[in-house]
Amino acid sequence: MGPRGSLTGESETSHTLELRPSWARNQASLERTADDLFIGIAMTKKRVALYTFGIFRAPATDAANQGFHDRNDRNLLAVERSEGFIARSGYDEEPGPESWGKQVFPRFYVERGDGWSPSTLSLWKNLESPMAFAYAGIHAEALRHGREWFTKPVWPPYVLWWVGSDHVPTWVEAVARHEHLHDLNPSPSAFDFKTPFDEHGRPTTVDRDAVKGNIRLNEERQRQAT
Repeated sequence: MGPRGSLTGESETSHTLELRPSWARNQASLERTADDLFIGIAMTKKRVALYTFGIFRAPATDAANQGFHDRNDRNLLAVERSEGFIARSGYDEEPGPESWGKQVFPRFYVERGDGWSPSTLSLWKNLESPMAFAYAGIHAEALRHGREWFTKPVWPPYVLWWVGSDHVPTWVEAVARHEHLHDLNPSPSAFDFKTPFDEHGRPTTVDRDAVKGNIRLNEERQRQAT
């Protein structure tokens, strides 16, 4: 966008503009303001990144984890149908979406002979969307069984942060945010649903009515899919 003229300048252009009726000048001013606002919103609109991490109590292939594996594909399908979902990372050498870089794990990771641990990385339109998915429907049902499969964490089970509209976070970035939340508590750089921040870094609250609305939409989509 080109530079603006000075409000107090006495250029030939400014005198010419003054010949227009006041309503025309006001309308032009409003149009410029609307254009500036639209461009500003488009440039600053951000998305929410979500990283989750857990550690199995037993090796991944142990029969104790069968309930987790039985629900895994259904959970992945449900998340992709969820209101506000944008995209998720896949995993190296597995069918599905491309992995967002080399998968790494936080320092809390404990090797049990599997070479991996359950973790996810995804993008959402707002804070309400991942909350609606996580705490309702099939994922909420899986959470209720979490103690059967996972060790009790002494680290955050997940972390949220805002990213630019064209930014795709990597696993390395996600792990850094996760450890940041553990070490320094919630901040605009890394937070949770209990202590959220908005896209400008200001403390905020999650819109519970919007969450409930998303839950209803997700339930309807699940019914249509079955």
